[in-house]
Amino acid sequence: MKISIIVPCYNEEENIGKLKSEFFPVIDGLRGSRPANGIEIEAVEIVFVDDGSRDQTFNILQSTFGSSNGKLISVVLEKHEANRGLGAALRTGFCASTGDVVVTTDSDGTYQFSTIPALLEHLTENVDIVTASPYHPRGEVVGVPGYRIFLSRGSSLLYRLLVDWRIRTYTALFRAYRRKVVDEIRFEADDYLGATELMVKAILKGYRVEEYPAALHRRVFGVSKAKLLRTIISHLGFQIRLLLHRLRLRSIFDG
Repeated sequence: MKISIIVPCYNEEENIGKLKSEFFPVIDGLRGSRPANGIEIEAVEIVFVDDGSRDQTFNILQSTFGSSNGKLISVVLEKHEANRGLGAALRTGFCASTGDVVVTTDSDGTYQFSTIPALLEHLTENVDIVTASPYHPRGEVVGVPGYRIFLSRGSSLLYRLLVDWRIRTYTALFRAYRRKVVDEIRFEADDYLGATELMVKAILKGYRVEEYPAALHRRVFGVSKAKLLRTIISHLGFQIRLLLHRLRLRSIFDG
């Protein structure tokens, strides 16, 4: 089995040292492991997507990881000339990846890179997506500003009511997907809604989601790139569309 790990980056030059010291040792340890179903990971592909950074992110990624290609670990560098948003970066990463399983992770390690193997262990035979869930009873939030958690929890609560009550966290980027999911499910949002839209549409399509109880940590270097008002408006618009879709279906069955 081949694993692809997609790492979107935007103005993350301060975090590249963290990627080198904390991320790559975990990736090296994945080779030859059997995290789920007893299938051996034979190769790992890392896809960095620089989403139009205005700092030296791409140049430092290139100088740090550009020569890391090998038979067992390969590095792909993608670049947007202008900032297009997280959803657009994910689409670029999916298109550039070739793995049987695709992992998406934040570049700042807010979900610790060392938990990637545990995330993959939840991708058992009948599971199509594993999503990190700090709002799971065994999950936790460490040092993240309260207003961000309030907004994220509130948004996830609305998705639970509209989509699937069993899933507690809908807003995490830290996930593992089977290849068929990212190949089949199309999502339109370019911003932070993109990851949520992808999972919601996969659930509605019948794909099975499993939660991984995770710890969400505050960012150590740099600042969050989420534009709160724009993100809130995007989620609310999508939630309204989901509600209208449910109402239309109910009227069809009732009529």
